[in-house]
Amino acid sequence: MSWATEITQLGRLDEQVLMSGHTTLAIGGPARWYFRPKGASELAKALRLIPEDLHILPLGRGSNLLITDEGFDGVVLDFGGLSEIAIDENTMVTGAGARMSKVAQLCATKGLAGLEFLATVPGDMGGGIAMNAGAFGQWVSDTLISIEVLHRNGEIESMMKEQLNMSYRHTELPSQTLVISGTFKLNSDDPEAIRERMRTMRKQRSSTQPLALPNCGSVFKNPEGDHAARLIEAVGLKGKKVGNARISSTHANFIVNEGQATSEDVLTLIAMAQQAVEKQFGVVLEPEVRILGGAK
Repeated sequence: MSWATEITQLGRLDEQVLMSGHTTLAIGGPARWYFRPKGASELAKALRLIPEDLHILPLGRGSNLLITDEGFDGVVLDFGGLSEIAIDENTMVTGAGARMSKVAQLCATKGLAGLEFLATVPGDMGGGIAMNAGAFGQWVSDTLISIEVLHRNGEIESMMKEQLNMSYRHTELPSQTLVISGTFKLNSDDPEAIRERMRTMRKQRSSTQPLALPNCGSVFKNPEGDHAARLIEAVGLKGKKVGNARISSTHANFIVNEGQATSEDVLTLIAMAQQAVEKQFGVVLEPEVRILGGAK
């Protein structure tokens, strides 16, 4: 019996699934395999079955991700089945597949403060932990206590935040591990006060970011002491279009898909921004978006 046959007992396995339907940028060729485990224990068993020479890609909502048009020659792991959220007084445990916006709403309902910014982030908790997501002066690392990671051999390990060396857009995870859950310690506050802060954050974000069009979020990390958007605008690339991709006229650190854009369109704009900013300012822009697939 092949691994592909055995794994179907643990969830749903499909072949040649277009990733354009599974990323917020709406770009991406076919994944060779696309697997949605029923839960964390099934995922652990599945990892033991997947051949070690196959690359794996954990996927939440697919934000901060550009899959090339050639596709991903490996196994995409859809974390949608790992979306449980449990709250006990001021402690919250959330699965990696829980939507960040849902977590923020639930925290507000329970009168728990500290993760309001999640209401404005289009992704899932696993990715948020893995990249130490943050906005409006709040960071995942502010309230995170510990995480559970799944090793490639299917073993689960608990890690305290202090082991993760978390910093701006970075969490130091053991090689070839997947975040499957996180535990947070939150502060009690008035639910309506929390909701008001969330409304203010959403309003500010919607007025300054191109949320109406498919995008991958911030394309570049902000250089220390500066902003990528300011640098890109300063070199005259705000609004620049290649094919059907455009450096947003609303926010220069966003690239939007104006309809059937290709990965090459986006990669061309990324390279143009990097080259122009380095030439004029001597600053090397580091991508925040993950680029995976055939051509890089």
